[in-house]
Amino acid sequence: MTNLVTHVGGTADEHPAETAVAYDGHEFTYRELWGQIGAFASGLADHGIGEGDRVGVYLPNLPQFVVAFHGTLRAGGVVVPMNPQYKAREITHLLTDSEASVVVTIPDLAPVVEAVREDTAVEEVVTVGAAAETSTAFSEFVGDPDFETVARADDDVAVQPYTSGTTGQPKGVRLTHDNLASNAEMSASIIPDGVRTDDKQLGVLPLFHIYGMTVVMNATLFSGGAYYPLPTWDAEQAMGLVESENLTLMHGVPAMYNDVINQPDAESFDLSSLRLCGVGGSGIPVEVLRRFEELYDVNIYEGYGLTETSPVTHFNSPEKGRRVGSIGKPLPGVHSLVVDDDFAEIPPVDRGPLAEDDAELDDVVGEIVVSGPNVMQGYHERPEANAEVFTERDGRRWFHTGDLGYHDEDGYYYVVDREKHMIVTGGYNVYPREVEELLFEHEAIADAAVVGIPDDRRGETVKAFVVPVPGADVTADEIREFCLANLAEYKHPREVAFVDELPRTTTGKVQKFELRAREEGDD
Repeated sequence: MTNLVTHVGGTADEHPAETAVAYDGHEFTYRELWGQIGAFASGLADHGIGEGDRVGVYLPNLPQFVVAFHGTLRAGGVVVPMNPQYKAREITHLLTDSEASVVVTIPDLAPVVEAVREDTAVEEVVTVGAAAETSTAFSEFVGDPDFETVARADDDVAVQPYTSGTTGQPKGVRLTHDNLASNAEMSASIIPDGVRTDDKQLGVLPLFHIYGMTVVMNATLFSGGAYYPLPTWDAEQAMGLVESENLTLMHGVPAMYNDVINQPDAESFDLSSLRLCGVGGSGIPVEVLRRFEELYDVNIYEGYGLTETSPVTHFNSPEKGRRVGSIGKPLPGVHSLVVDDDFAEIPPVDRGPLAEDDAELDDVVGEIVVSGPNVMQGYHERPEANAEVFTERDGRRWFHTGDLGYHDEDGYYYVVDREKHMIVTGGYNVYPREVEELLFEHEAIADAAVVGIPDDRRGETVKAFVVPVPGADVTADEIREFCLANLAEYKHPREVAFVDELPRTTTGKVQKFELRAREEGDD
């Protein structure tokens, strides 16, 4: 394999007339898409962009994201995907750290790039649609559609996404052509019959994020399916697209599925065309999964991964069996362990998931570590960070995920929480996800998150932030009593705050650092 983009070229050779991307009533065949990719690569080459040069892609989910992403690879460059919700301060770090010299964006965001241009290496801004005052229109930037693909080695960096940076400046993640190709192919193959040429994939996951990039966009395009991007998440619009276009595949984060089942007209959605739904990004509450499956008669299969692992490492394969509450088994070729602080393996339990009275979680929980062809080359120019997250053992290079979990003798893995989210109260460990799972079972709660807050006597105590179901009449005391009746006393939330919504990233993860900041502000 010489370049990740050759997989798209291969699909174009095999299925030239099939729909590759469908957007806003327009369909682009694989032949057309491949030509557009070549034309963008030619434009980059004309501007001196070649092997190893960074190109910032600062776009929502548009067909041009697909073209700019794969066109950059075809020119031999490295894609630096950027969240279109980022402001000037945030993109400054990404652009300076990566030394990107070209940025592709939309006219509304071009001024954000211009505001930081003097502080970065950016020389050219390309805008989708009309040119801005100091940018070049996408249609004018492109060149020869028959541009010859630049050869790249398997271990050359292809994409450099950035971590969310909730505990400091975001780190650039160096993902190679082999990292991404192997994971996209595996993501496509682990569903029944693989991604088929008659599949239509809902593209609601943002493409700047590794989940949308690999599991949705690339897995679809490598397999000959059709990709239907949506620039923004709107539950009613997305489900309407599933209905009108008879989409067959959907991947989302837990918040998206929760949004769907909490729509006023949720029961009216006809999602019978879907043959599989996948979920990742964070653990889906079991109650949300069950409600969605009861409403629409389609199973949600949970997986797990990180930006640093391209992303998927574990998945509940429909063909090998699903265990609700589990992130599934490691993908073929991926190795996984649960280890303690000394990197000693923690033995599996007989069978999961564990109920609270089956075992003491603290006795079986450790950090999940993984090794495989999908694991990143390393963080960009962060040797100290690389030393912290990798352990060489038994001839393998193990990546520390920072997630706490356990596994069972059948090979299923279970995440109980992020290591940094664990609450220690009165000497006891509380895993917020366990409390959150229970809160989702309460009929008056639409959304919930749990954090630890300072407590003079216990060190920390548990606080729940709750979004009530519209029109629900529920009190904090009722929620506390509900938790006390179902959890050990030390786990129940001693404080309950009602909020209109939870702060979330664009990929649906609750920003718990913001909830803690609110608490500090209240003090």
